Amino acid sequence: PPTAHASCSTRKKKACHLPKLPASVPSSRTQMASTSPEPAATETGDSVKIRRLQIADRERGFLPLLSQLSSCPDLTESEFAACFADLAALGDDHVILVAEDPAAAPERRILSTGCLFVERKFLRGGGKVGHVEDVVVDAAARGRGLGLRVVRRLVEIAKGAGCYKVILDCTPELRAYYAKCGFVEKGVQMAVYF
Repeated sequence: PPTAHASCSTRKKKACHLPKLPASVPSSRTQMASTSPEPAATETGDSVKIRRLQIADRERGFLPLLSQLSSCPDLTESEFAACFADLAALGDDHVILVAEDPAAAPERRILSTGCLFVERKFLRGGGKVGHVEDVVVDAAARGRGLGLRVVRRLVEIAKGAGCYKVILDCTPELRAYYAKCGFVEKGVQMAVYF
């Protein structure tokens, strides 16, 4: 199994810097919004549940898990809450899933995560493209199929949202892994980093 699942770019993550939202956007959300008919949590066959990110996941090991993928500063509680509120306000256009093991130690309950954001386009009659990003499985939980389950669920959500395709970037070593998730190689990634 791969050592880290990801959108696989090597960019350095910085604190969440999203545009300020209008005052009318509620900032007290505790879970990523869902207007889709998906279940709140999906059983994975063991005690692990796949569900949307909750604000309390900061204390359940979400940031240390992300740091296994790329640089992830330890945001203060208020910084995390502000970033969470900005992302939650995007609703179904920005979905972060986690795989949680409620039987694990409280600070290590989040075993895997992945993100889907939906890009709206003028192409294809105002079509939508799903982008899978920031997929990682805790080193101690690899080999259990958690990343595969998270990615497949993100693809299902994208399909349900009307996306005509779902794309991701990955390193050559992870091609076979993402092929198991139904992805095929297409094109070349290019990047400019700041």
